[in-house]
Amino acid sequence: MALDTKKIKKVRDATGAPMMRTMQVLEEVDGDVKKATEILKKEGFAKANKRKDKTTEQGLIGSYVHHSGKVASMVEVMCETDFVARNELFIELSKNLAMQVASMNPKDVKELEKQDFIKDPSVKVSDLVKEVIAKTGENIRIGRVYRVELGQPAKDKA
Repeated sequence: MALDTKKIKKVRDATGAPMMRTMQVLEEVDGDVKKATEILKKEGFAKANKRKDKTTEQGLIGSYVHHSGKVASMVEVMCETDFVARNELFIELSKNLAMQVASMNPKDVKELEKQDFIKDPSVKVSDLVKEVIAKTGENIRIGRVYRVELGQPAKDKA
């Protein structure tokens, strides 16, 4: 079966899987993009679980200030190397996590990870992180989270 390059690109963009593996899975499922994406995401999550014990000493702090100017948040997002910390996927993840904290006000990282992602409620925040782990090939974890709301008493959420 000849594979459509648009299907290959769509699956690769969604999963971060290598080209050859993407083509192989698409052939196995007769070109079904949805099935191929599910299979490759599961494989990526399995790889992410294997990396969970890797040291994360690099990263960045994602921040978000709501357009009203009355709510702001900061999230420490950690990874293995500064190379990944400069990656667009990682930067986007940190911004999304900061927006999540500002919007949903989790009491700690564990609660944050269990929340539905505000931009796509069918995805948990923990799965969002695992997707970026699968695509970058590095362990990523959420460090500290802070949220400040005008007129509210300070709470340490480290």
